[in-house]
Amino acid sequence: MKRGKKILIIDDDARNIFALTAVLRAKGFASVSSPSAGEGIDRLRSDLEIGIVFMDMMMPDMDGYAAISQIRGDAALASVPVISVTAQAMAGDREKCLSAGANDYLSKPIDQDAMLRLLHSYLG
Repeated sequence: MKRGKKILIIDDDARNIFALTAVLRAKGFASVSSPSAGEGIDRLRSDLEIGIVFMDMMMPDMDGYAAISQIRGDAALASVPVISVTAQAMAGDREKCLSAGANDYLSKPIDQDAMLRLLHSYLG
């Protein structure tokens, strides 16, 4: 099933959501957000316009690693690209995110040019 081009931001920090939403809007992208992984996964299931997920990896309750595992385990969601977005930028963190099932990785603070390249490569 073909999904849309809306971006889902899953992050427990409202400041991160606000900043990322503002940048995306300024660049012409539509986005929605969820403050928790569980709510984000529910939103991903119900909103077929979402074509890509920006997943914060460090959240209470369910972290991004567990959330990606749930997304990859759901046949209806498994093909949706997930970009891990994390402040963890130590050696090996990118590989850890990719091995957990993320399609790609952005470290905070987000490099806008890198983010735009990823969006264009996944959303066309």
